[in-house]
Amino acid sequence: MTPDPVVRNDVGGTVHGTVVQAGRIDTLTVEAVVPAIVPGSPPPGLLPPPTRHFTDRRDELDRLTALLDGADDDPAPRVVVLTGTGGIGKSATALHFAARLRGRFDGGQLHADLRGDATATAATPSTVLARFLRALGVAPQYVPADEQEQIDWFRTLTADRRLLTVLDNAHSAAQVLPLLPTGPGSLTLVTSRRRLDGLTREVGAHRLALAPLGPADSALLLTRLSGRDASHAHTGAQAVARRCGGLPLALCMAGERLAVRTHLTWQQLERDMATSAADDPGRDGPEGRDPVTATADTSYEDLTSDAARLYRLGGLRPWAGLTAPAAAALAEVPVERAAALLEELASLHLVEEYESGRYRYHDLLRAHAERRALETDGPGRCAAAVGRLLRHHLAAAAAADARVMPGRWRLGPVYAHLPHGPEVPTTPAAATDWQLAERENLVEAVRTADAYGLDDLTWQLCEALWSLFFRQGFHEEWLATHRLGIAAVTRCPAPPGAEGRMHTQLGFALHGLGRYDEAEAAFTAAAEADRRAAFRTGEATAVESIGLVRLAQGRHDEAADSFRTARTLTDDPRAQALLAHHLGRALSGQGRHADAVATLERARELMAALPDPYNEARVLTSLGEAALATGDRERAAGLLADAAGRMARERVPVQEAALAALRARAAASVAERRSFLTEAIERYERLGAPQAAALRAEREALG
Repeated sequence: MTPDPVVRNDVGGTVHGTVVQAGRIDTLTVEAVVPAIVPGSPPPGLLPPPTRHFTDRRDELDRLTALLDGADDDPAPRVVVLTGTGGIGKSATALHFAARLRGRFDGGQLHADLRGDATATAATPSTVLARFLRALGVAPQYVPADEQEQIDWFRTLTADRRLLTVLDNAHSAAQVLPLLPTGPGSLTLVTSRRRLDGLTREVGAHRLALAPLGPADSALLLTRLSGRDASHAHTGAQAVARRCGGLPLALCMAGERLAVRTHLTWQQLERDMATSAADDPGRDGPEGRDPVTATADTSYEDLTSDAARLYRLGGLRPWAGLTAPAAAALAEVPVERAAALLEELASLHLVEEYESGRYRYHDLLRAHAERRALETDGPGRCAAAVGRLLRHHLAAAAAADARVMPGRWRLGPVYAHLPHGPEVPTTPAAATDWQLAERENLVEAVRTADAYGLDDLTWQLCEALWSLFFRQGFHEEWLATHRLGIAAVTRCPAPPGAEGRMHTQLGFALHGLGRYDEAEAAFTAAAEADRRAAFRTGEATAVESIGLVRLAQGRHDEAADSFRTARTLTDDPRAQALLAHHLGRALSGQGRHADAVATLERARELMAALPDPYNEARVLTSLGEAALATGDRERAAGLLADAAGRMARERVPVQEAALAALRARAAASVAERRSFLTEAIERYERLGAPQAAALRAEREALG
């Protein structure tokens, strides 16, 4: 049956999206549509540290500073787009500017890599907004699912903040526009290889085009990185600088190579680069390969064989980042060895350690590594390496999923042999943190498995992503991955119920977005698939889910029919108890309060026999609501007090807040009602929940 996490709503899922901002949250009706933040949330500070060896860009910094200094008479938010070719240092420049200017922005700093090198990898605005809203203090369970609601909340929460935002590697103006803070005096720095003319039209963005570094600054950067004299008088250094074409990425690789290879001379390095450039004349220009490729070739030749192999194989797909365990799977080496190899690659600037223990490629270097892999390893070995990494991601994702939601039934063969070891999270909180850190890699794993025709891995990865998406949202990624999962599971041998599982998981994504008709269609497809497979457990879950959609829409008669049908499909005691509770709520919605009470009392007995104290308290809450509906405040007060005592022992803060608000409705006096409203307001404020505003207004109306 439908899993039952701590934070619940009428669809049996995480509290977020349209069901939070209007309608019902468990037994509490919410009227207000207002964002709220967790009290005491610090200003966001998402900026990565700038590079140590940043050089030049004085003119651009002066222009940007003048732009800000001249903004006193026009407090509109400023947008500046840094454009230029790949490897020219747009990201480093933006972060350097941000570090210099951050003291001007007391509202905090936001940062996102929009991964806009290609349409397939570009981050959706919704995904970035969900992260930004969390950083601004919105509790994760209250982040809206609908993108327009996310945009509205983001604009509201930034309207009075002076924010500094860096949006790196943008793909299009449409990707950027929803992510622009609205606070007066705010500054957003956008980097892109594209002109993004739409930002100029829509928000009056200023554009700074970055040119290659001049000879003097190229020599200075080489000196800083290599620790050697690269002055104008040094002809060998000047020749290397010319080969790098003024591109900071190429200069960094050349300088790092000299720092690592202490016996390498400027002349030898320049000859190596010249040889590489001549290997394929005309490939990228009249003088041969582009400077980044030519420099990467020379650095690649210095790698040990194991590091070279890891470099090649790691570039086969646009992973958000590589960790030592993932690299170990790719290169078939122990984790400790993989960590050392990643450090070797970083020492030559072939990968960047952007967070502790996490490495990524510049997209130009990833393309270089991919070409090398196909030339050296061939398609067969490349596919085998990708398969190893996908199986690593699947096993790790399944282990985390099992830790976060241990009571759920699962179908994937991977769950029969979950990994153990120091890299595997041991607590639900640690597993959730791992899921959030690896989310982009796991989404890419689904795309990669689909691209390589590994259908069995595609649908299993989707199943393993259930607790991440169910608890955290990221609905656009949820939809995209699970549509691939549905297609994959129909093309390969899979356990009975696997196709239904994919449709059901997709249905909850659609439900979270408020797309109820599509959600019901997905659940109906799940029920039909499970019926064909004679998998009654899955069919019961799908029919139950149809009922939950109808319940959320107020279609109480149809919801009740769904719950009655689901009861005939399963003998599981817990499922029967949950379905009795759902049915009681549907009967209450029909106005059949006597039948609702009888059904809910039966649900209470079934819950007590399990035992399941949390859901027993939820049934008591529904009984209290049914008593309120008939005007029996005294009975309602007793039931809700019993539910509150049980929920306090379960330590479920969302439910405790909702119960306090309900107890206010059952209060015998104005003073008692005010007391319960105050308790509910305080509890919701601690959660950063939007319900607090409506309850404050209700308390003020009491006089």
